[in-house]
Amino acid sequence: MNEPATNPAHVPPVAPEEQGATGLLSLSLRSKLVLSYLAVALGAIVVLAIAVIAAVYNYYYTAQIRQLQDTAQTYARGIEDFYTYQLGGHWGPFSLRFPVPALLVIVDQSGHQLLCNPPAGFDSQFCSEAAITQSAAQALQGNEVDGHLESSGFKGLYVSVPLYDESSGSHQLIGALLIAQPEASPQRFLSNVTQAILLAGLLIGVAVIIFSLLLARRLTRPLESLTAAVERMKEGDYSQRVDPPPTQDELGRLAQTFNAMADRIEVDVAELRRQDQIRRDMIANIAHDLATPLTAIQGFSEALADEVIQEPGARKETAQLIAREVQRLRRLVADIQHMTLLESGRARLDLAPLDLAVLVDETLTVIEPECTQAGITLQNAIDPRMPPVLADSDRITQVLLNLIDNARRHTPAGGTITVGARHLGRMLEVWIRDTGVGIDPIDLPHIFERFYRADRARSGGRGGSGLGLTIVKAIVTAHGGAVAAESTPGKGTCIRFTLPLAPSQEEQGSPAGSKPGRDRREKSGKLLPPTWGYNT
Repeated sequence: MNEPATNPAHVPPVAPEEQGATGLLSLSLRSKLVLSYLAVALGAIVVLAIAVIAAVYNYYYTAQIRQLQDTAQTYARGIEDFYTYQLGGHWGPFSLRFPVPALLVIVDQSGHQLLCNPPAGFDSQFCSEAAITQSAAQALQGNEVDGHLESSGFKGLYVSVPLYDESSGSHQLIGALLIAQPEASPQRFLSNVTQAILLAGLLIGVAVIIFSLLLARRLTRPLESLTAAVERMKEGDYSQRVDPPPTQDELGRLAQTFNAMADRIEVDVAELRRQDQIRRDMIANIAHDLATPLTAIQGFSEALADEVIQEPGARKETAQLIAREVQRLRRLVADIQHMTLLESGRARLDLAPLDLAVLVDETLTVIEPECTQAGITLQNAIDPRMPPVLADSDRITQVLLNLIDNARRHTPAGGTITVGARHLGRMLEVWIRDTGVGIDPIDLPHIFERFYRADRARSGGRGGSGLGLTIVKAIVTAHGGAVAAESTPGKGTCIRFTLPLAPSQEEQGSPAGSKPGRDRREKSGKLLPPTWGYNT
């Protein structure tokens, strides 16, 4: 048996209503706005036309009923006078000698029909039909009634009123009168009204289309500009901006928000690119800093292994060189690990109140011999009465040693390095100022970046790992502070960082006069070695 061939690309047919919905969804916003305004206008015209037609019909009906009521009252008064003065207060045979409406029926108080004037084309039996006798009988209850009358092909309006004998003053019911006329149709008037409404609707429709096109264009132009800008941003052009419309409406706020978002995206993208470049530079710097000692270690090791160096003193010196290069590698790896822990927030800080003036004295004592040998003067300008900070003494010692040693490396003989502090609200600002060579303005914004070193710092064998100031920034940031630098080439550099003040004695509940920070440092009995390397 042959199986029918299948078409994998066959698409099932779409229902007509789904096609219509898809076509409506594919319309542009401008088309949707025009159609919406047009639909609202046409809907209003249709509602207006229905209301006008209903009002016309109601007016015609009310006017005819009122006219028929007046006619019925006039006839009733005449018949009551005829009953009193011509018939002597008793019903008897009579006939009317004045014009009558299309239908006139008179019955006595018992409902017996006294007079019937049927419409043209109908005989007297028409007056005996149930619809007419019932309408007349309603008036025998003493009430005036009106409404539509439809019977044997006759369609019209009727009014039925009671008749009274007013001669004796007893207001006695003597019968009822029913008159009816064919209902007048306002068809011609409605036809004229309909034509006027259609013409007005056509003019309004054209005006609505023109107005909606102009309004839709005004509304969609900013959206088109936004769409074009977004499309270009999707292609990677983050400099796109749109001109906000002069109106401060939702579209104006949308354009302003888009521009603000574009500014933020452009800044973020620039920062990502900068960070990516920093990462590339860092990898290149790490490779460079690792390659130099590794090459030296390899050369010295091969020289020792191949017994190129025979003299014992030279062999010992070579071994010491290898050890120094290994130590250099270990210090570089330790700096990287230290920086990574600080920046990731995994480094534990042993926070305690710390007397910064005392800590600076101890730090200067450690580095003073090298400065004295270089002819550099050290000064501690911190007021001993300065309130303590809440910090990790070992970490802050590392910060001070890094900054002071960097200042020493770039301060010529006869220069001065000063450490000071001042009170800023709930923070203490510490500064280290030197009178050295300063930092080039091009390099100044980058000195706290990883592995960043100015070219002048690479010369003369003074360049370090490029992580010293990066670690300083990481330690200060971990304490909740900030670090900044200012420098003038040829005049010196000033590095500033902030630390939070320790809680007052009342806040922490400790006895007066205690120095937890100093006690802890004295108990630990050590100062961390400086992380050598000047970033700039």
